[in-house]
Amino acid sequence: MRYLQFSNGDLMPALGLGTWKSAKGEIYQTIRTAIEIGYRHFDCAFMYGNEDDIGQAIHDAIKNNEVKREDLWITSKLWNNRHRTEDAQPALEASLKNLQLDYLDLYLIHWPVALIYGVNYPQKAEDLISLNELPLSETWQAMIALKEKGLVRHIGVSNFSSKKISQLRDETGVLPEALQVELQPFHQQKALVEFTKQNNIAITGFCPLGSADRPASRVSPNEPKLFENKTILNIAQEKGCSPAQVMLAWAVNRGTSVIPKSVNPTRLKDNLEAADIVLSAGQMERMDALDKHYRFIKGDFWCLEGSDYTLANLWDE
Repeated sequence: MRYLQFSNGDLMPALGLGTWKSAKGEIYQTIRTAIEIGYRHFDCAFMYGNEDDIGQAIHDAIKNNEVKREDLWITSKLWNNRHRTEDAQPALEASLKNLQLDYLDLYLIHWPVALIYGVNYPQKAEDLISLNELPLSETWQAMIALKEKGLVRHIGVSNFSSKKISQLRDETGVLPEALQVELQPFHQQKALVEFTKQNNIAITGFCPLGSADRPASRVSPNEPKLFENKTILNIAQEKGCSPAQVMLAWAVNRGTSVIPKSVNPTRLKDNLEAADIVLSAGQMERMDALDKHYRFIKGDFWCLEGSDYTLANLWDE
C-alpha cells in the first residue's frame, strides 16, 4: 500500500473504501469484510446516512482485536446546513457519536455551498445561503477550532477549486491539509492536482470508476463510458487485470488517493490489490491522454434559479 503523508508525519492509505450509496443493513458487513481484507482508510459523511452502521462495525472490529484504532484512517464531512460557527462542532459530535470514535483523522467541508439550517437539499433558492452572507472563511475558522480542540487530527475541503482554497489561506492564514474532488480518467483535473502537490495538500479522488450507480437524476444521457474505453481495456489486457484495477492503479500511480465504493467482497479485494499495480510510463501517458474534462457529478443541483450559485462560480472555471 502506498500512502500520502501529512506535515506531522501521519500517513493516509492511498486506497480507501468510499461509503456513499452503501445502504444501511449492508454496510456493516462490508466494513467488517473490508477490515479483514486489509482496508484501513474509510471515507464517510454524515449525509450518507450510514455512519451509525459503520461505527458499529469499526467498534466490533476493534473490540475483537481485528484492528487498532490508531491503524485506521477515518474521514467524515461537514454538511452544507452546518456552515455557521455555532453549528460545526455539534455536527462533528454527531458524526463522532455515530462512528463511536473520540476523534476523526480527517474532517472536510463537504461542499462550498451553504444551506439554511435544517434543509438537507435545496428545493428553492431561499433554501440556499449566499456565500456573501455566510463566507467559507467563517466555516473554515470553525474547522480550525475543531482541530485545535483535538476532535480532528486534520482538516480539509471537498469539491473546492484552487481559487477557493487560496482564498481560505489568504483570509485565515491556514491552508487546508486535504482536498477531495472527482478524479477519474475522463476528468483528471491536472492543474488542480499540480496545485495540491505544490502546496502539500493531500488529494483524494471520488467517482474513480464513474459512479455508474449514482442517482438517476445525476446521470446524463449519452455520457462517455469508462468501462468501454479501448485504451483502458487494452491496458487491462496488457497487465492481466480488470479495467477497474487499471483506473485505480492510474490514480495511485499519479500520486493521488482514491476511494472506490463496493459492497461486493470480490471487488473489495480486487480494488485494494489495484493499489499495488504499477503502470509503465507509457501506459500512464496513454491514460493521461484520455482527459475529456467531463464531470459525472456536475453540481448543477445546487444552482437553483434565483440563487447566486452557478456552475461557473461553483467550480471557478
